[in-house]
Amino acid sequence: MVRPRDQAGSKTHYLKNLGAALHRLRRHEEALKAYDKALIFAPEDSEVGTNIGDALTQAGRHDEAALSFDHALKLNPRSTDAAVGRGRALFKLKRYEEALAYFDLVNEMRPEDAEVAHMRSTCMVRMRRFDDALPEVRKVLASKPGHVDALNNLGTIHQSRGRHEEALPCFDQALALRPDFIHAMNNKAFSLTELQQFEKAFAIYERVAALEPDNATLRWNTAMLHLLQGDFEKGWIRRDARWTAFSQQGRSFTQPAWRGDMPVEGKTVLLYSDEGLGDTLQYARYVPMLAARGARIILQVEPAIRPLLSGMPGVSQCLSTIELPEFDLHCALSDLPLAFETRLETIPSEVPYLRAPAARLRAWEDRLGQHDRLRVGLVWSGNPAHQNDHNRSIALHMLAPILDSGASFVSLQKGVRDSDRPFLAERSEIIDLTEHLTDFSETAALMSCLDLVIAVDTSVAHLAGALGRPVWVLLPFTPDFRWLLDRDDSPWYPTARLFRQNASREWGSVIERVRVELGDAVAHWIPREEGRWTDQSRRRRWSA
Repeated sequence: MVRPRDQAGSKTHYLKNLGAALHRLRRHEEALKAYDKALIFAPEDSEVGTNIGDALTQAGRHDEAALSFDHALKLNPRSTDAAVGRGRALFKLKRYEEALAYFDLVNEMRPEDAEVAHMRSTCMVRMRRFDDALPEVRKVLASKPGHVDALNNLGTIHQSRGRHEEALPCFDQALALRPDFIHAMNNKAFSLTELQQFEKAFAIYERVAALEPDNATLRWNTAMLHLLQGDFEKGWIRRDARWTAFSQQGRSFTQPAWRGDMPVEGKTVLLYSDEGLGDTLQYARYVPMLAARGARIILQVEPAIRPLLSGMPGVSQCLSTIELPEFDLHCALSDLPLAFETRLETIPSEVPYLRAPAARLRAWEDRLGQHDRLRVGLVWSGNPAHQNDHNRSIALHMLAPILDSGASFVSLQKGVRDSDRPFLAERSEIIDLTEHLTDFSETAALMSCLDLVIAVDTSVAHLAGALGRPVWVLLPFTPDFRWLLDRDDSPWYPTARLFRQNASREWGSVIERVRVELGDAVAHWIPREEGRWTDQSRRRRWSA
């Protein structure tokens, strides 16, 4: 006589095996039905919950899979299979920190498991915790030298440190083992670009295009490379890939998008920020141009920049709210160069196109006191969360050689990093009034009281250029596309001078050139009331 409990166990065993067989055949929905029936007979069986999670994962239903693995872990907290499964599901959902916690749990129970070490390191790479990821990657490669994903991760870690010569062999090894590894191809092309080996980078992108013509990362990277080389015709049109390449949600409106292809006279056009503050400042130059075609402009931008841009000619309304008034057409600010068919020779470069509120200038003059020396504003670092921050930002102490030039230095640096605070506190010659920089209007007013701004590639450099203030921009060897290549001026900002790294990609020689030029500027400075120093085409002069 078969007892009911034995009968239930037999049915559970059969259904689990059936589900597993269907799972192997990738008949996921049928497998799930079999597992669901198994749960009726064995609701406390954590293995069934894990199997359901695996089937949901294979079906791409990662939210449901994570819940199923969580249920299995509640039934059996020591189930490494359920913990790995939940970690993988959370990883697919881009919840990397949560995923890492589960891989850490498994690592405590299976410390020699190379695949768990790989998942831990991959989470860390995605979280940009490169120093933590490196030993885990090396652990994987010590056990499995041909682990292609670990080789790709190692190359990515080298990239994060600017060591592109070391990154390339990692990608080459990965591609030798998996020739169609598109992620490694894109990474290799990026390193080649950073080394300014552009023809080789384009050759890699051609290989990617042959395998995946619709690859968004390929389209974005080639857009940046074309723009960097000044080929705006090919570059602007490819920038639409940014939404897909970075998994960002683009704006969706019922009204049609404007791309320069229809009349705007008498129409209300919404222009909105879609990238960083620097991009907003750079592309704001197009607002009066669109207004000149007869459009009524509604501008939607970040709160910190709204007071400054609200006074631009042609702006009817400037908002930072989600709620919008009625409009007829819309366009992202960074799509305006495409809409106006901008080419290198047609960049609208008249400055200033932004102006500081006159009412705020006097307050800043009073704070700064006597204007008896050349006033120089300093910005040495950007947003640490920026993907390229390790290339563009420098430590404050690296500017020490220029601080003895005889100029008066004023910090424009918001968000001083902890590592820079001791040096800033020691150097009393740097005036720090940044507590008063509550928005970009205040920064613009302070900047208008200075004679020169020295900045790394941040939004403040764009602000100085938009205000028509003399600005010296410190750039990495391969800079952001807008600074182009092999020139010390900018067609976007006529008052800018560019100080570039050479192929050694070190900052010392850049700072030394700035020190020499600044010493010359100080020597030519003549104090006068309301004096303004300009630095165009290497001619230094003062004008009232």
